[in-house]
Amino acid sequence: MTTTTTLADKLTEVAQRLESRPKELIDVIFTAKTNIEQTFDPKQAIQPGAKLPEFSLPDATGRQVSSSELLSKGPLLITFYRGQWCPFCNLALRAFQLRLPEIEAMGANFVAVSPELPDSSLSSIEKDELKFPVLSDIGLKLARELGIVWKQPETLRVIFDTFGTDLKARNGDDSFELPIPTTILVDQSAIVRNVHANPDYFKRLEPQVALDWIKAL
Repeated sequence: MTTTTTLADKLTEVAQRLESRPKELIDVIFTAKTNIEQTFDPKQAIQPGAKLPEFSLPDATGRQVSSSELLSKGPLLITFYRGQWCPFCNLALRAFQLRLPEIEAMGANFVAVSPELPDSSLSSIEKDELKFPVLSDIGLKLARELGIVWKQPETLRVIFDTFGTDLKARNGDDSFELPIPTTILVDQSAIVRNVHANPDYFKRLEPQVALDWIKAL
């Protein structure tokens, strides 16, 4: 019998490898993670039935891509991720890439959004050979309108330094904020139909669930 490896399985493997890091680093990461899980209220995020705020964001080449342009082609599936430096995000993007033909066969579009500058997004596309637009929500303007921004504790700065991730350079500011990993399905009338916002960034929406959302439209 063939066993199918889910996105959740792959994410668990990454989390287990992370736990092998020095205890003083892991304690800082898990303390901050537990805090956001306990304090973030999913109801503060945009809810089904709300209208998606209009946006125009640069893609990896710097071209502006608007919500009206995307919605003119059909329903829109949007996933917000932390950045190309995040292994959990990379796994999630690759998982959606594998299901992209099915998403498009249903007449829907898929885009990924992060706070990284276009140059950083381009490296993500080149690395993972993604075939969908990767947009830059510089300054987290759109994420803020959607209620999915996390102001990270200062204790995490040493973690980014240890892993060699310069968030200020990648995002173009020193706000030290990231989006809560969130996936949203919007119908062609710009009405939000489904939302999955999980502050536990070790976990992500399975692409199959998103496909079920689209099928139910």
